[in-house]
Amino acid sequence: MRRETRILLEKATDSILLAVEHYNRPYHKGRPELVLIMIDRAFELLLKSVILQKGGKIREKRAKETIGFDTAVRKCISDTKLKTLTEEESLTIQIINSLRDAAQHYFIDIQEEQLYLHLRSGLTLFDKILKAVFKHRLSKWFPECPVPISSVRPIDFNTIMDIEFKEIRKFIKPGSRKAIKARARLRPLAIMEASLGGSRLQPSEFEITKIINEIKKRKPWTKIFPALARINFSAEGEAYSLSLRISKSEGDPITIVPEGTPGSTVIAIRRVEELGFYSLCLTELASKVGLSVPKSLAVIKELKIQGSPDYFKEFVIGTAHFKRYSPRALDFLKSEVPKLDLTEIWNKHKPTGRKKKA
Repeated sequence: MRRETRILLEKATDSILLAVEHYNRPYHKGRPELVLIMIDRAFELLLKSVILQKGGKIREKRAKETIGFDTAVRKCISDTKLKTLTEEESLTIQIINSLRDAAQHYFIDIQEEQLYLHLRSGLTLFDKILKAVFKHRLSKWFPECPVPISSVRPIDFNTIMDIEFKEIRKFIKPGSRKAIKARARLRPLAIMEASLGGSRLQPSEFEITKIINEIKKRKPWTKIFPALARINFSAEGEAYSLSLRISKSEGDPITIVPEGTPGSTVIAIRRVEELGFYSLCLTELASKVGLSVPKSLAVIKELKIQGSPDYFKEFVIGTAHFKRYSPRALDFLKSEVPKLDLTEIWNKHKPTGRKKKA
């Protein structure tokens, strides 16, 4: 193991141990914030050590700093050589990161049951990555001791949400002066909902007000937070094994969004009917871009459009092959074509010999 990899791994395990230590402290001041900050840092450093261990790079060419959180997660999802995470597992990390962001830069009121679920599911995933990549287990760093005493017992996520909404309704009823408390309690739920929906943007005050108004109308939480209604935390295996599960039967499939999409998480939950999503053939794409079909194909090759699952997919039906492009591919081409030297690209990629079907 390279020295840089080893140091990053040590710092990652230090951070996860500090997250557990802060969680088990018997006083509350700053405790939830510190837990979220330390487990978020632990995952970023762990993923960077994974990338190095698998032969990848954590510094872009001529960059002064290492890659950020989002890029590290993306590499560990979509890079074949570096793949370590499933899309579902990356949701665990993304939600923790979004909660940490709110806790560090503003404030949230995250309840004990929620904090417990996020820490436990985070520990499970951290241990899984350690075992898969470095052949270590978290138990190597944890002392052998009984489970600490707790004043609350773990409960399922639906029950947590029912309790949360019961309390929030008390805060917002007429005559109550606890509206700011209600907003602080709603913020982590709104952040989780946004993360599951593919957004990393923090909820605005207007959005929180809208949620409060829906609660006042007695709208059930499953309708206000439909993505959260599909979440499952399933306990399994060893002492600290608790996994975040997304109900695939009721929920939407997980898809990777384009890097650099404003306000988006690394992964997003979206309903994608594939033939509807990849709705353009090459002829239609060329017409909308304003180029001939051969020149459009040359640009597509230059920009490696067919290498991105967000832009292109080939469907095979029987012996027939259909190459289709998404509206995102069209948007990308429209933004990039004006910057390109089309003559140079045509000379580089123009057809030679027998033409291949596009």
